[in-house]
Amino acid sequence: MKYISTRGDRTERGFSEILLEGLAPDGGLYLPVAYPRIDDATLTRWRGLRYADLAFEILSLYIDDIPADDLRRLVDKTYTREVFGTEAITPLKPLQPGLCLEALSNGPTLAFKDMAMQLLGNLFEYELGRRGEELNILGATSGDTGSAAEYAMRGKQGVRVFMLSPHGRMSPFQQAQMFSLQDPNIHNLAVQGVFDDCQDIVKAVSNDLAFKRRYKIGTVNSINWARLLAQVVYYFAGYFQATKSNAEQVSFTVPSGNFGNICAGHVARMMGLPIRQLVAATNENDVLDEFFRTGTYRVRKSAETFETSSPSMDISKASNFERFIYDLLGRDGERTRQLFKDEVEQRGAFTLTADEFARVQGFGFASGKSTHADRLQTIRQTWEQHGVMIDTHTADGVKVAREHMQPGTTMIVLETALPVKFAQTIQEALGREPERPAALVGIEDLPKRFEVMPVSAQAVKDYIAEHCAGA
Repeated sequence: MKYISTRGDRTERGFSEILLEGLAPDGGLYLPVAYPRIDDATLTRWRGLRYADLAFEILSLYIDDIPADDLRRLVDKTYTREVFGTEAITPLKPLQPGLCLEALSNGPTLAFKDMAMQLLGNLFEYELGRRGEELNILGATSGDTGSAAEYAMRGKQGVRVFMLSPHGRMSPFQQAQMFSLQDPNIHNLAVQGVFDDCQDIVKAVSNDLAFKRRYKIGTVNSINWARLLAQVVYYFAGYFQATKSNAEQVSFTVPSGNFGNICAGHVARMMGLPIRQLVAATNENDVLDEFFRTGTYRVRKSAETFETSSPSMDISKASNFERFIYDLLGRDGERTRQLFKDEVEQRGAFTLTADEFARVQGFGFASGKSTHADRLQTIRQTWEQHGVMIDTHTADGVKVAREHMQPGTTMIVLETALPVKFAQTIQEALGREPERPAALVGIEDLPKRFEVMPVSAQAVKDYIAEHCAGA
């Protein structure tokens, strides 16, 4: 299996090479030359596999430069009851007939990002050890990616993490999870802007190829193909739990900000998983909903990006969206480059032609949005009617999912985090605090270690250079 860029660079690279790369040299994102197709017999064989075995089967289709025994060992080390709390790893939780949650938030940081990040940490350590190299991971987070990455990478040999977050825009719990880590290989940089400013800095640094090579910069954001690939597995796992035969279809609703989580569903569908619809649920920052309604992708400026009670989705520039558009355009790298490099970067928006937009329906996408009032109502209703407490982002998903349910098709909402991460809004909705694991009681009171940074790629480069002695 080889990988190419969405922006037209047809140089084929192996998995282990792009694992440590992040963005392609031309600024595009990596995708496989072609998606492997899964036939009915393979689906039947996979049905009933334990999660780690299913992950090995799917990952093996995309990773052929890591020996199979080593890959199996890495997967078995990652997906355990000890790490994720249950044998099923991602159990389904029924809410009502035809609607259920897929529990993805039982990992160390109580968010779905752990599902991929725990594997990524093990892959990085393995590959760096095999090469005798080090890696400086540069990432941006709106809340959950950062803590998941840091908990996966803390203490890992040969890895440093430099994580950018929007100063003052995460929940107190999210801040505490990240900033309380004292491991010397973890560096938290609080940027005086919004998430999109952090993401732009990561891209700017990654696009400085001389700096990137000198300081061995890699990424754990969902622009990293390995992370997105790991997320493909739980779409198959959810499908198998929700169905009895391969003749059945399911739909997924996915709370969406950076388009990585739902892009993994797109990959699963392209592989042949019987998905009827992929529904993107947004909050008040509704860039993706606007696109799926109109064909216009319009990035909001920092001042137009709302601060909401589902803060991990306070994103107006969806990094992974380029992967879907590339497939939508028949894998036309030049047209993709024109839309994202010329139009988005220069004008802040693009509009597909009528013919291009007409193709969206064939890929099964739909969308909807949710507001703070919707969030409160959905949290309250789900608790009162089903005895299930959900977080704010999952509430956005449940609200939008109910608008897109279809008779005879199970709708699976991907749970994104546990309620404790957003206790203030849960208190507002239910008049009670969510329970938290004993190990996380009082986490907000722990000493915090972070640096405040201006919105400046150069300032971040200077910090990295200063903290990479001997580079």
